[in-house]
Amino acid sequence: MTEILDRQTDQNLVRPETSTRTSTRAGKTTLHRVVVVGGGAAGLELVTRLGDRLGRRSRASVTLVECTRTHLWKPLLHSVAAGSIDPGEYEVNYLAQAHWHGFHYCFGEMIGLDRARQEVHLAATFDDEGRQITPQRSLGYDTLVIAIGSVTNDFGTRGVADYAVPLENPVQAERFNRRLVNAFLRAQTQPGPVRPGQLHVAIVGAGATGSELAAELYSTTREVVAYGLDRIDPERDIRIVLIEAAKRILPGLPERISEATHRLLERMGVGVCISAKVTEVTAKGLMLADGSFIASELVVWAAGVKAPDVLRRLDGLETNRINQLVVERTLQTTRDPAIFAIGDCSDCPRHAGSPAPVPPRAQAAHQEAAHMARQIERRLRSKELQLYKYRDFGSLVSLGRWSTVGNLMGFPLVRNIFVEGLFARFMYRTLRLMHDRAVGGTLFAVLSLLARALARRTNPPVKLH
Repeated sequence: MTEILDRQTDQNLVRPETSTRTSTRAGKTTLHRVVVVGGGAAGLELVTRLGDRLGRRSRASVTLVECTRTHLWKPLLHSVAAGSIDPGEYEVNYLAQAHWHGFHYCFGEMIGLDRARQEVHLAATFDDEGRQITPQRSLGYDTLVIAIGSVTNDFGTRGVADYAVPLENPVQAERFNRRLVNAFLRAQTQPGPVRPGQLHVAIVGAGATGSELAAELYSTTREVVAYGLDRIDPERDIRIVLIEAAKRILPGLPERISEATHRLLERMGVGVCISAKVTEVTAKGLMLADGSFIASELVVWAAGVKAPDVLRRLDGLETNRINQLVVERTLQTTRDPAIFAIGDCSDCPRHAGSPAPVPPRAQAAHQEAAHMARQIERRLRSKELQLYKYRDFGSLVSLGRWSTVGNLMGFPLVRNIFVEGLFARFMYRTLRLMHDRAVGGTLFAVLSLLARALARRTNPPVKLH
């Protein structure tokens, strides 16, 4: 036991070469190189903090590696898919963010890693016409933080790749929204009546994303029809079906939240199928394990997540069964103390002796980014790293204009209370405001809120293109 504790302590201490200044081959000195791969909620908040604290003060060189141009907070993806928000009003441009907050933006996708040379390998990038934008190259680091998030897990189900749309990023969310609007225009202009299942939407996976999407779609589909699509009867032709393999929806949340959400969804007219396993997705609908068939020409797959496959090819770093990087409570990977992992791609224990990992939630990404920023500052000062401890402040599920339900935890005098209605909706919107504040500061968050409120008064309540 003593040997284990000593080894852990050695990993927590910074090596001599991880000081603020690092020697180069030419005999010159350069800043300590901090590279963050992935610009999601965790990665963007982290580089923003580091850029403000270290980059602007020339205490370290901070670089963000990201294969997209803009950032959209992931809990908003279901609203983009439903058409209730315009993503352009909520996106953060990485190049501008880097300029404003003292870090570098490197456009590219990580495809490999050389731990001995401390280099991240990046793929070449190309535009829509096939012309090369950036070449394949390598980027050196002294401290590497991997925060590339998660992707959809289809569990090998037939037809998912061909007929279902996942919700991993804004491109996919907008793709589904275009399919939805096109389906309505097709039904409006076709010579015959609406076919059975033609305007049905099946959502596989009744976690927070699937449940929130179902509620948003129930409202936005009726908004779209109201703009002159008189050949479509919402009550007769449109049906939203939520499908979950577990015994209840929101299986990862407290049962009281699950029951309240189930009641609200059924009250608004959303079909809910529980204990239903999808075995195949076709162009006309879903085949279930019990032999039944759900007709639906629009399918969203939100049933499970895993970390990207590239993590299994990172020069021997330890991963779990869903590709997440296994990390110590310091957030260091188990096989390299110079490499850290945060966010959904990280398999981090909640606390000492806990078999359950930190859940893939927005609050976890926010907490890990804040902790990681302090870790890197301690690393530069050659101080022992601190152990990360996840604090669960509860969960909130937004059902559009209908309601918001959830529980609050971890506050003084509040152990676990159930919330619903206007107060819960206010708390849910506060989460987005907190992310905006972490990314751009208080003034940015307030001005963004006002700008979106004004835009809503001049635009349709639902995206129609």
